[in-house]
Amino acid sequence: MTGRFPLRPRAALREFLNSEASGAILLMIAAAFALMIANSPWDDDYFAFLGAKLGPLSVLHWINDALMALFFLLVGLEIKRECVDGHLATWADRRLPIIAASAGMIFPALVYLMVVRGDTGLLRGWAIPAATDIAFAIGVLALLGKRAPTSLKLLLTTVAIVDDMGAVAIIAFGYTKALSGAWLLAAIAVLAGIYAANRGGIRRVGFYVAGFALLWVAVIMSGVHATVAGVLTALVVPFDMSKAKPDAQNSTLHRIEHLLQRPVAWVIVPLFGFANAGVTFGTVSPFSRLPLAIALGLFIGKQIGIFGSIWVAIKLGIASKPQRASWLQIYGVALLCGIGFTMSLFIGGLAFADGAMGEDVKIGVLMGSLASAVTGWAVLRASATLIERD
Repeated sequence: MTGRFPLRPRAALREFLNSEASGAILLMIAAAFALMIANSPWDDDYFAFLGAKLGPLSVLHWINDALMALFFLLVGLEIKRECVDGHLATWADRRLPIIAASAGMIFPALVYLMVVRGDTGLLRGWAIPAATDIAFAIGVLALLGKRAPTSLKLLLTTVAIVDDMGAVAIIAFGYTKALSGAWLLAAIAVLAGIYAANRGGIRRVGFYVAGFALLWVAVIMSGVHATVAGVLTALVVPFDMSKAKPDAQNSTLHRIEHLLQRPVAWVIVPLFGFANAGVTFGTVSPFSRLPLAIALGLFIGKQIGIFGSIWVAIKLGIASKPQRASWLQIYGVALLCGIGFTMSLFIGGLAFADGAMGEDVKIGVLMGSLASAVTGWAVLRASATLIERD
């Protein structure tokens, strides 16, 4: 088995950051390409392609419901790794990211609800600005190179991972359709079978891939969103620890993660961006209530929630300040957390499925994410310059 998966021993977090940063560039290009086509003479072809049926689902649904389940599987694996034997392994490590991520989800939702107050039809979109896109955020931070201390990258990554946990919970409980009892029991049975195999010592990657596929079918048929199958599978994938390493080189989790990292970062996430970022600007007013609520939630709510909660936690002695990081740099990271592109678009598609509101969601996410990215990069670049002068 080891010969089929030749791996060099690397720090898991370092490889994750490198992969996400590289994929972020492709994601940006894919999103820009989608915007260009959606506002060109080929816009009808673009939307017709996404709506075309491919078996039981449209092309768009295959991307959002099937391929993105692999994205969530990778997210789940990263969460499990960090919580079991990584930078979230102890409560002392988890304290600051949990506080920051929680406030970073609550305050954007509050800002959103304040803007849409009185319009009950828009209330279900409260979670759209609550998510952070780790690929985009790490990609922007990576542009600073060595000017950004490792503690900042670690802070951003751990906050985004905890944020992902919250986003998954929101998708599972906030946007679940009517449930099918029979299929839900089938999903539970499949998950129990995978867990039993783990406990029984089965470590074959193919077994867990097949189990994931079966669970995906059962989950989507049960009414729970299909991507939840990815996170559930990750929870029961074997994780074998070894001395002086994040995990054993032949750990099943390690091998599945290694297989998924590049396809997810370089193919699936950019494809999602291409399929979901296309919006025709002439049909949307960026200052109407829905896009404005999303944009302000991402840009204003995120920075207030994350920076404010970190400041309070450190001043009260609840958590320690990241090493070698200035307050201005921490504020820059809080701004970058307002980049909600992938997860915000995903939740927006669940909250508002119809065409008109879907376009409003896209423009709101784009405005808030772009403002957060540009401002966050500028603040971090300026802070690095000040440190260099000193």
